[in-house]
Amino acid sequence: MTGPTTTPTTTRPGLPPAPRMHHVGVQTRDLANSLAWYRDFFGCAENWSLEEFSDLTRSRLPGITRLTEVVVGDLRFHLFERADDAGDPPAGDQVQFQHVCLAVSSADDMRLWRDRWLALRASGRYRFASDEGPTDVVEDADGVLSCYVLDPDGLEFELTFVPGGDR
Repeated sequence: MTGPTTTPTTTRPGLPPAPRMHHVGVQTRDLANSLAWYRDFFGCAENWSLEEFSDLTRSRLPGITRLTEVVVGDLRFHLFERADDAGDPPAGDQVQFQHVCLAVSSADDMRLWRDRWLALRASGRYRFASDEGPTDVVEDADGVLSCYVLDPDGLEFELTFVPGGDR
């Protein structure tokens, strides 16, 4: 792995301040199912909900019926439901975000998150778009641990632990 070319404090002449993450938008066909899973897996709480949308939102997300923000700590998810006739989600080989990576605090926490996913899947309380289970926890040559899990609609999350902090 090569080192960073800039740091968060590096001056970026001619550029505005670096943006920060606000939320991750997740499309679902079953908002109640997704809300329950995000609450039970991540511990999210519902923050607000919308059922009326601007022309811009309706043009970008045809068929949107409801949008709910759920929050845990500084992490926000915007779960939005679209009508059944809004078309199929993109296939895995089409351009889209491939995954969202979330850092965990320790190697033990990594295993706890994986076990939590397995327990929720085994509960039978959720409908999943895929039968794919979580990956094993793997360690790379630098000691970084990773595990991949899917939400009910197939959005892939990488859970990662970097010994000694981010890099």
